[in-house]
Amino acid sequence: MQDLFPNELSLWQKRGALLLDVREQGEFESARIPHSRNVPLGQLLEHLDSLQGPIVTLCASGSRAGLAAEVLEYEGIEVARLVGGIQGYAAQGYTLERPTKPASNEDSGQPSPQLAVEIPAPGKSALPETGFKPEDAPCS
Repeated sequence: MQDLFPNELSLWQKRGALLLDVREQGEFESARIPHSRNVPLGQLLEHLDSLQGPIVTLCASGSRAGLAAEVLEYEGIEVARLVGGIQGYAAQGYTLERPTKPASNEDSGQPSPQLAVEIPAPGKSALPETGFKPEDAPCS
């Protein structure tokens, strides 16, 4: 298993890696990394047959992603874990997709399938500080 930092994620995406978010469905629906797929950690074994590498596992902070990556590596799948999870990703200035409700659906009571990309104000983050600094990242 390889540890992957947010600034390295695009390299794996160019290789066609699946971004596998192992948080619970409600967490995933509230905010996610664009183009990620949700399979909660508790359901990972049920989905092993449909997963092929390369895969980058991610969660809120990186702990569940590490467990998922160990399982996938044991199954012989090429896998990396996103260090710091989506919190670290957002803290580095990368954007997350968050659900929005367009004005036309406000009175319908129906959830909107549309997503908007939220860009935090310069120097501001709605997520807790992770302490991660890009200059501390090891070179690969």
